[in-house]
Amino acid sequence: MTRTAILSDIHGNLTALRAVLEHVQTQQVDRIVCLGDVVGYGPQPCECLDVVMEFAFCVLGNHDSSALFDPEGFNAAAEQAIFWTRSKLENHAGDSAGDAAPPSDSRRRLDFLCGLPRTIREENILFVHGSPRGPTNEYVMPEDIQNSKKMEKLFSLVPHLCFQGHTHVPGIFTTDLQFLRPHDVAEGYDVSDPSTRLMINVGSVGQPRDLDPRSCYVIYDQQQVFFHRVEYDIEDTIAKIEAETELDNFLGYRLRDGR
Repeated sequence: MTRTAILSDIHGNLTALRAVLEHVQTQQVDRIVCLGDVVGYGPQPCECLDVVMEFAFCVLGNHDSSALFDPEGFNAAAEQAIFWTRSKLENHAGDSAGDAAPPSDSRRRLDFLCGLPRTIREENILFVHGSPRGPTNEYVMPEDIQNSKKMEKLFSLVPHLCFQGHTHVPGIFTTDLQFLRPHDVAEGYDVSDPSTRLMINVGSVGQPRDLDPRSCYVIYDQQQVFFHRVEYDIEDTIAKIEAETELDNFLGYRLRDGR
């Protein structure tokens, strides 16, 4: 039985990513996958990409796409951060003496982003960043359970399970229009019945937005889904953002409240 750790929305937060990976190491997983938005907002996009490139796979997130092309629909802070991220990817400073990284490092990271698929399907399991209908950009928010037409259409595209991120709000959407938050399924959630259809938001490693500042990720073992919350040194990430004049300090301060 394969145990998969599913991470999403790292957003250049290397401190959070390292803390999550330390926790993953205690869970006897067989592989790690990522649902996109490796970059954007956070202060260490290149370092995060280097880590994620070693995962089993990663799908394309909207911030990953915007690091390559012009961002659309971003607020001012997010847009400024993505342009800063792009400059880092194109000419990343080395760890010593402020040297620029070899061109091959920049090319390797950009090639990785260019090659990310929008979706990955493994038998009856779908992996996306946004939704089964809009894999890169569509949001599925908890309040969408009030929109039966939208949910009916989305579930019609779900073979059995769809793992997604993008909203930074973890939880499980059911076909009877419930949204189960991690504390509702603290002992795990049974997903063994192949006739059921579920959309499972794995939350965010680098910028949680469910009023819980701890990183969130999911483990899937083909029978159950488990949500895990992991504390990390938020102040370290904030200090790194404050040190970058082109990143809005708000992107760090919001981490304290998980919003």
